[in-house]
This record gives sequence, structure tokens and C-alpha cells, in this order.
Amino acid sequence: MLPILKDRTFFPGIVDEFFGRDFLPNFFEFQTGINMPSVNIIEGKEDFRIEVAAPGLEKGDFKINLENNVLTISSEKEEKNEEKEERYMRREFSYTSFRRSFSLPQTVEADKIAANHNNGVLTITIPKREEAKVKPAKQIEIL
Repeated sequence: MLPILKDRTFFPGIVDEFFGRDFLPNFFEFQTGINMPSVNIIEGKEDFRIEVAAPGLEKGDFKINLENNVLTISSEKEEKNEEKEERYMRREFSYTSFRRSFSLPQTVEADKIAANHNNGVLTITIPKREEAKVKPAKQIEIL
């Protein structure tokens, strides 16, 4: 069983399933500073991996929490740009944030979850318990 993405969108997913993403483009996408990064969920023989593509974010920009078997990845980043000239000063503020949550199966070792950040990709490794790992086929001898 793969980790399940908990969707926290403004409008229910059934609208997307029925109308598709191109129905009334940008109608429900408000400029709120929320930017959802793309996520890959990969199941290997020994573990699950969650890859979060978040270019422009550094390792310290992320928070990863595990509570009641729900893994939450979040980030908040504030940028300030200021230009001063002789007659004017211009300031621009930018605030971006996101939060993604995943329900983990009971077959993972929550104490051994590890995270790594490299080239704009956050990778979270979630090891499987021994009983959940795929075992090779075994031939049974007939007596």
C-alpha cells in the first residue's frame, strides 16, 4: 500500500475529475502565494520514497512532521527586495508557502524515516517493516 496523498484543495477533486483541469482555467487559482510542488511517490522493495520538486527552496526552508501516521511536508519562505535610487525607493515582498500531507501505511518503520535535499529535490525515505518487504518465491517440496 502506497502512502496516500491528502488533498487540501479549495474545491473538491470531483470537479477536476468531471470537468478536467482545463475547465475555466485560473478560475479557482487565486494569487495567494501558495505554490504546490510536484511530488513523486515510489515504492521499492525495501522502502517508499517521496520526492518533492521544489526549486529555489533550501534545506532549511522545509519542515517535516509525523503525527498519527500522517507525514506532513511544509515550507514557508519570505523574500524582500529593496531598491534605492536618488529620488525613489521600491520594496517588493513575496511570501510563498505550501503543505502536503500523506497517510502512511501501518507497514512502515516511522522511527527510521530520513530526508535528503539535493539540487532542488527533497527526498524522503520511508523504510518498510520486515514483514512488509517482498520476499522471493520459495519452492515447496512435496513429500
